[in-house]
Amino acid sequence: MTADENPSQRIAENQGATMSTEQPEVLFVCVHNAGRSQMAAALLDHHAAGRVTVRSAGSAPADTINPAVVEAMNELGLDLSKEFPKPLTDEAVRASDVVITMGCGDACPVYPGKRYLNWELDDPAGQGLDAVRAIRDDIDRRVLGLLRDLAVSGQELSEH
Repeated sequence: MTADENPSQRIAENQGATMSTEQPEVLFVCVHNAGRSQMAAALLDHHAAGRVTVRSAGSAPADTINPAVVEAMNELGLDLSKEFPKPLTDEAVRASDVVITMGCGDACPVYPGKRYLNWELDDPAGQGLDAVRAIRDDIDRRVLGLLRDLAVSGQELSEH
């Protein structure tokens, strides 16, 4: 497992980064905010059950969320049909304790005191449902690891 895949290793590498609030705030960023970051945000929101503030954004937002992503998330009972791609802003980055990028390169501004992770994931754009499911499941594993690393107290992690 590389540092990109291991949140605790990557977080530990960012010495001096501290949580600004008792409830962690996480921002997921991909290029279009139409697939990976939307799935990650929905999964973290689901598993954290209100114990983490979750945002998602895109460096070049699409017009709509990928329909295969909506369908794959519906299979888990997570409805993304009312969500929409949002632009990446400095404000969203500043408000977040942890910023996780997924294929958007250097588009995300870097601020001192933030924890940054880069998750190498396939892009679901143009992929069939089976491929999107595999990406979703990979994101889900990483989200659960992130949640453990954030040491969010309270109830047990929500399972599907």
